[in-house]
Amino acid sequence: MSADSVVRTITDSTDGSTDAPRGPSRRRVISTLAAGAAAVPVLAACGAPSSSTGTGSPAPSTLASKPSKPVTLNILDVAGNLKLTQPIIDSFKARFPDYVSKITTTTGTAPELAPKVQAQQQGGNVQIQLVLTGTDGLAAGIQKSLWYDLKPYYDTFFPGLMSNYQTAAASMASLAQDQGIELVWYPSGPLLEYDPAKVTTVPTTTNALLDWAKANPGRFQYAQPRNSGPGRTFLMGLPYLLGDTDPTDPVNGWARTWAYLTELNKYVGSYPSKTSATMTSLAQGTCTLIASTTGWYINPRALGTVPASMKVAKFDSMTWVSDAQYGVVPKGVSSDELIAALKLLAFILTPEQQAVTYDQGYFYPAPAVKGVTLSQAPASSQQAIATFGDPDFDGWIANNPVKNSLPATAQVTAFDLWDKKIGSTK
Repeated sequence: MSADSVVRTITDSTDGSTDAPRGPSRRRVISTLAAGAAAVPVLAACGAPSSSTGTGSPAPSTLASKPSKPVTLNILDVAGNLKLTQPIIDSFKARFPDYVSKITTTTGTAPELAPKVQAQQQGGNVQIQLVLTGTDGLAAGIQKSLWYDLKPYYDTFFPGLMSNYQTAAASMASLAQDQGIELVWYPSGPLLEYDPAKVTTVPTTTNALLDWAKANPGRFQYAQPRNSGPGRTFLMGLPYLLGDTDPTDPVNGWARTWAYLTELNKYVGSYPSKTSATMTSLAQGTCTLIASTTGWYINPRALGTVPASMKVAKFDSMTWVSDAQYGVVPKGVSSDELIAALKLLAFILTPEQQAVTYDQGYFYPAPAVKGVTLSQAPASSQQAIATFGDPDFDGWIANNPVKNSLPATAQVTAFDLWDKKIGSTK
């Protein structure tokens, strides 16, 4: 995503368009989702909402069943999540006018999230009611205590939340420390994407990758981990591949990883600030081998921004590093806004809406809840994944271990160390 903000307002007559890059013939949510509405948890009527929770104050212990009046929700997406949820948000706006009168969606980058929210909170004027974020922005906000603890609302808004998640998704949900609701999950990577016309022998071990980079200086690339899913998955996957003493401790347990990245750094020309730049490099032939994930392999090829001829490979004896995206609510929003935000998050987690998140493969597979299959997804999603996916993905996922991304504090530490040890040298 560009750092330049892209704003879209959903009015009473939504047209389903979005400024974010999306697949050809992007879908609208199927209008007949009565079952989905029934599946949204009913909000128990409690005390009347307060006018504002106040920056730094605890969230209200009780919430009314619905807002005292429809509210505007300003949603900031720093994870590309709108690719998956924009049609769901459109549907929510149309179906719940008693909760929201208007929804705006704005995109930004993970590194700018925490400073932006913190500045609004310190000024006593929180203008963002909901953030859609990956583990990077989630971690930064947890570290700075920017997000509300949502656990008091689980029984009311999200009954059976943890038991409804897939096993690996439930594990990733724990990273939110009850300060966010996991919306989508995927095993991520680390994978390698390459141009088969120029890479005849694909490296499948870390030693082979280093040898390839030496022989082809400047032709391998990954984006800065702080703002890239493939970049951070590559970073967090290396300790498993290299047999480091503690893959969960970037300070004391990653000796081999930091030594490896330091050596690899000699043959990497630059580290783009976003994943899409690495995809452009691959498409233009500037680089011929890049770090990737399941979703980043499928989606840009489905969109036509990367040639369909590109291929994907995995490391031998790989360990998947999970990735997920979350909805978090900044401290300082009003109770009415909090009610509407939680109602929307609950709607996204209904099985019918989860099927929409298969998208054009951006976060493949994507659904975080149990029992949602590709056959339930819109026809356009099924076609895109059949055409641009890799038939080996499901087997790779089933036959290799899956580990969580680093928890919040360790993840921020890993990014800081990478910036200092690796990124600052270019």
